[in-house]
Amino acid sequence: MPRFSRFFSRDRRYDDISVSIQEHIDERADELMEEGMSRDEAERTARRAFGNVALLRERSREVWQWQRIESLLMDLKYVFRRLVRSPGFAITVVLTLAIGIGANTAVFSVLNSVLLRPLPYPEPEQLVSLHLDAPGAPGLSEFRSELRLSASMYFTFAAHNQSFQSIGLYGPGTASITGLAQPEQVSTVQISSGVLETLNVPAFTGQWLTGADQDAHGLGRVMLSYGYWQRRFGGDPSIVGRTISVNSQPRVVAGVMPRGFKVVTYDFDLLVPLALDPVKEQLAGFAYRGIARLRPGVPIPQANADAARLLNVWMDSWTNGPGTDPHFYLAWKITPALQPLKEAVVGSIHTVLWVVMGTIGVVMLIACTNVANLLLVRADARQQELAVRSALGADRLRIARELLLESVTLGLLGGAAGVAVAYAGLHLLLAVGPTDLPRLNEISLDGWSIAFTLILSLLSGLFFGAIPVLRYAPSRERVALLGAMRTASVSRERQRGRNLLVMAQMAMALVLLIGAVLMIRTFLAMRNVDPGFSDPRSLQVMRLSIPETLVHDSTTTVHLQNSILDNLAAIPGVASVGFAASVPMSGAEPSWDQILIEGKSYEGADAPMRLYNYVSPGYFHTAGTRLIAGRDFTWAEMYSARPIGIVSESLAIELWGSPRAAIGKRFQEFPRMPWHEVVGVVQDVRENGVDQISPATVYWPSLMGDPSVPEKLEAWRTVYFAIRSNRAGDQTFINEMQRAVWSANSNLPVTAISTMQDLYSESMARTSFTLVMLAIAGVMAFALGILGIYSVISYAVSQRTREIGIRMALGADKGGLVWMFVRSSLVLTGAGTAIGLIAAAAVMQLMRSLLFGISPLDPVTFTAVPVVLTAAACLASYLPARRTAAVNPVEALRAE
Repeated sequence: MPRFSRFFSRDRRYDDISVSIQEHIDERADELMEEGMSRDEAERTARRAFGNVALLRERSREVWQWQRIESLLMDLKYVFRRLVRSPGFAITVVLTLAIGIGANTAVFSVLNSVLLRPLPYPEPEQLVSLHLDAPGAPGLSEFRSELRLSASMYFTFAAHNQSFQSIGLYGPGTASITGLAQPEQVSTVQISSGVLETLNVPAFTGQWLTGADQDAHGLGRVMLSYGYWQRRFGGDPSIVGRTISVNSQPRVVAGVMPRGFKVVTYDFDLLVPLALDPVKEQLAGFAYRGIARLRPGVPIPQANADAARLLNVWMDSWTNGPGTDPHFYLAWKITPALQPLKEAVVGSIHTVLWVVMGTIGVVMLIACTNVANLLLVRADARQQELAVRSALGADRLRIARELLLESVTLGLLGGAAGVAVAYAGLHLLLAVGPTDLPRLNEISLDGWSIAFTLILSLLSGLFFGAIPVLRYAPSRERVALLGAMRTASVSRERQRGRNLLVMAQMAMALVLLIGAVLMIRTFLAMRNVDPGFSDPRSLQVMRLSIPETLVHDSTTTVHLQNSILDNLAAIPGVASVGFAASVPMSGAEPSWDQILIEGKSYEGADAPMRLYNYVSPGYFHTAGTRLIAGRDFTWAEMYSARPIGIVSESLAIELWGSPRAAIGKRFQEFPRMPWHEVVGVVQDVRENGVDQISPATVYWPSLMGDPSVPEKLEAWRTVYFAIRSNRAGDQTFINEMQRAVWSANSNLPVTAISTMQDLYSESMARTSFTLVMLAIAGVMAFALGILGIYSVISYAVSQRTREIGIRMALGADKGGLVWMFVRSSLVLTGAGTAIGLIAAAAVMQLMRSLLFGISPLDPVTFTAVPVVLTAAACLASYLPARRTAAVNPVEALRAE
């Protein structure tokens, strides 16, 4: 019979043993009665001859008995009976652990989904991001952390590399969908041949885009995302092969990608093929992200060396036009710095997540020390019981096993409740977390999270259970001695363990509180930064794109944009309007190039790279961006394509010494372009967030000469309209804005509708997220630390009630008695604070990258937090001491 079957049928088999033994005795008694004995005498004789019935029964049972498991089950049953008899203790411990374990599980679920789980592509370890550094390109690092790839680079790498199985380019975009219902602007990802082959995720239905689709005169196909297919077409499988109107051009739907598929970090509605023609491409045009799949066995350093070799091939194979030096980019010192794709996806969020995980882990440690203190008190109250059990033969391991079993049981119960807390906490984290959190749609409470909860529950139970075990499960002689010492409760040895735990709690609480206060001060410092625009709540923004297929002529495009501005300005409550290629903190891809100033000669790549923006007249006034010197553009200058420009204050100071000195000076983008006159200087704008530097920026008119063909005018077709109104954010106002656009052209969809306040808040989302998490952790740590002080002092007071009575009877001053316990609290708090300050000084250095406008060793914070913590600890110790000092001495003497 299998061992498990024998174990679960043991009660029936035990009964069978008893019945069998009784049958043997009865049979022998019957034989003796036939020989003439009386029944009573025959039964006695039969039992005497059979032997020790109980001993034989136990020996028979041992043949199939699992003694350790049965003993464990008996101890477990005893533990549950004890917990049921102490519901207050059990509920307190389980809830404390549930909060700590649940919070850790929720954060681990985010950490696991974002950082630890592999990317959702086949063989993701082979995927790399084609990251390039350009340390010799002056000014590039101010607004972009890397150099993107150009189309010519892609063609060179794809044709000549020895390291990649496949390679592709991609980038975000938008497109207008018409002919289905109301015009709709959708998000797109433009991809070259090789992107889908690299990611290697099969289509849900239909086919991938192919290299033939990259031809501008090819099949004209697109692919749909699963979400857009369901939302717009109801999941109709016949959509494959049908034609839809994309940017006023017919496009055939080639297929649908599966649910949850992203092109690296970009979600999309449509996949649109990049129209790349190697005959027309130049060296420049560093606008695309690159992705590749390594060949088996090729490490990243080898791929970097291969890509570095190909940079010379690239410069030898392409130019930027007649008369240009193809080796100009040698001065940029372009260096391949390929990254595992997972690193590119996660970005810098890993620092935030590990900080949050660490702080929540510290809260868990504080919770465990609190529970350990409660168990010490509980074990202290059981001294007599433990002494008696030891005297009756219970060995050290048996007592230790029972104490540990109780703590592990509490840990598992806390973990079970923690799963529910984690489920709610995960929704909270996703609600308050940064909107740019990578892999957001993959975050879930999965099997790994449950396994983490189980392990954390077991380790927690062992951790806080080991302390009373070490204290109260020593040798049998020591337990008996402790049981005999009725006054041991007042000894320093009895208090030492609890005091050490309290000091540890205070130290950890201090670290978290200092971190929380520094993040609060960081947040306040960021709020006090002038972002370069005013009153963001009253500034409505929306994005609108006019494709060339809808309006071909650039001047006509600007006239249409101007007409939309007039319609928007006519809406009641609108104070001013304007538009720009990008608005601060919108996340729009930046435009940039070098700047050449008149009267200065440049060698190689000495001309600095600067951020570009394209704006309409009135945009700065609408945004609330101050004019420091000079004036704004005019519409007459716009349509006449007068070569003028506006620069930011920092750029004016850098190039000409002061804003006023910049007015009237001239600069150009390329040597073959006309010189542009500086007509205005505006304040610096925090384009990428208030915690980032304000990049030196050039503002061009939204209609100006094409850099490649200066005599040809070029309009910026995708722009953000800014509308200053006290009705910003109101849905009725938004509807009126849409009607104003459609009255100018009914085929123009409006998207990215928000207020500048929304964009401003999103730019601070990571700081806000870290602040909220640290604040929650700090408050929990503070509460648990103060609770620890309160419980230790309360217990010390209760154990010294008789002593207090004697002191009071002998004339001791009540204030002196209270001070005795407050002084003890101050000693514990002071020791914990000293340890915590040292730890905080080290930990805050690790958080330096998360701080803004504040030192990691800020003296105000490092002084104020210990003072507040000490004051709270004094209050927590004063209350129980004062309560006991107010007791009648006679009652205190009777308390023992």
